[in-house]
Amino acid sequence: MSHHHHDQDTTTSTGASDAYSRRLFMQQGMAFLSMATTVPLFMQRSAEGVMLPVGSLVSSQAGVPEDHTLVVIQLAGGNDGLNTVIPYGDRAYYNSRPQLAINKSDAIQIPGADGYGLHPNLTGLLELLDNGQAGIIQGVGYPNPNRSHFTSTDIWHTGNHNGQGYGWLGKYFDNTCAGKPNPKGSIAIGNKAPLALHGKTQKAVNFETEELFRWAGGTVDDALKKPYDVINRKEVEAKENDSQLDFLVRTSLDAQVSSDRIRAAVSKQPLLNYPDGQLSQQLQLIASMIRADLPTRVYYASLGGFDTHANQLNSHANLMRQVGDALNAFQKDLKKQGNTGKVMTMVFSEFGRRVAENGSSGTDHGTAAPMFLIGDNVQNGLLGKHPSLTNLDQGDLKFNTDFREVYAAVLENWMGADSKAILGKKYTNANVL
Repeated sequence: MSHHHHDQDTTTSTGASDAYSRRLFMQQGMAFLSMATTVPLFMQRSAEGVMLPVGSLVSSQAGVPEDHTLVVIQLAGGNDGLNTVIPYGDRAYYNSRPQLAINKSDAIQIPGADGYGLHPNLTGLLELLDNGQAGIIQGVGYPNPNRSHFTSTDIWHTGNHNGQGYGWLGKYFDNTCAGKPNPKGSIAIGNKAPLALHGKTQKAVNFETEELFRWAGGTVDDALKKPYDVINRKEVEAKENDSQLDFLVRTSLDAQVSSDRIRAAVSKQPLLNYPDGQLSQQLQLIASMIRADLPTRVYYASLGGFDTHANQLNSHANLMRQVGDALNAFQKDLKKQGNTGKVMTMVFSEFGRRVAENGSSGTDHGTAAPMFLIGDNVQNGLLGKHPSLTNLDQGDLKFNTDFREVYAAVLENWMGADSKAILGKKYTNANVL
C-alpha cells in the first residue's frame, strides 16, 4: 500500500508503523474481531492501553481470586420449582396439583430436610448433596415479579428491576478489568452470547461446537503478524495516532490465539463419558476448557424446554434427569482434573410455575423457584425457607430470597468483587457460601 493511500490522520513518521495503516487494519483485521459491532467501541477505548499477553489473567484489582471460575447454567422457559424441590409434607401441594403432584414415596428425600424431596430423576443431584457439594436455595425471586419470559430473563441477566442496562457479569468484568475488554474472560456455549455477559467494554466469546468456533479470517494474516511482533517487542514507541491501531491489532490477534487455544482444549478426549443431552455436551466443552487452564473466569451454558404449559410430567421428568446427570458428570470430571476447588456452578431459571396446575396437565408462568449452587465451597443441603403454598401472590409463591442476594454472595465471596459497584446497590449476601 503506497503512502498516498494513508488517511490524513494516520500519517506516520516511522517505517515500521507504515506497515499497517488504519485502512489496512480495516481490510485485514476486522475479520478477526469476534463481533463487528464491538469495533467502534474498541476504537473508542483503545487509546487507553494494550491487552495483556495471552495466558496472563486480566485483573488489576488486588484481592480478586484469580483461580476462581464461575459456571452459570440457565434453565430457560421457567422451571417448575415445586416439582423440582417437592414439598411432599404439605397437603396444599397435593390439593393444588391432582395430576402433576409427585408422590411422597417417589420423591427423593433431601438429607436433613424433612417434608422436602427432589424430583425422582434428580439422582445426580442427590449424589452431589451426599458429597457435600450442592446447595439448593429455596424460594428465590424478586419484588413485583414479571411473568414474561423475555422481561424476567432480562431482569435476572441485568440484576435490575426494569431489565435494562448491561449484564451483571459483563459489569463484573467492566469493574475488575480496568476498563479494557478481556477477550478470553467469558465464554458462552450456544449461538448467541447472553445479555448477562454483555458489559460496557466486556463482550463474551460464544460458540456452539469447536467446528463452528472460528474467528472469521482463519489464519493470522502476514500483514498483521509483523505489526503484532512490533507491538510485542515495543520496538516502536507508539505515536499518539498509532496507539488505537496497536490496540486493535493486538486485540484481534489475542482473539485469534485464544481461539486456537480453545480449539485445542475442546478437541481432547474427556476424562469420563458424559451422558446424552444438550446440557451435558455444553458442560463437557466447559470442563475441557477449564482443564486446559484457560484464563476464563465465567462460562455460560443453557438448557431450554422448561415452558411446560401442557403435558408436563414426561417432559419435565426428562429435563430433570438431564440436569441432575449433567451436573454430576461435570463435577466428577472436575474432580478427576483436580479442579473442584476452583469452580463453582450456579443454576437458575427466569421464574417458577404457578402453584395450581392448569387444565392441560401443565403449569403456567409463576414466580419464585429454587436455585442450585454446586461446588466444594457451597453450603450443602436445602437452604433458605420454602415459600408458603397458601399465602400467595395472585396464585403464585412469594419469594423469600432476592436473587441479587445470591449474586452478591457469589460476587463478593467467590469472585472477590465489590457487589455494590456491579449491582448498583448493596444487597445482603445470601448465606450460601
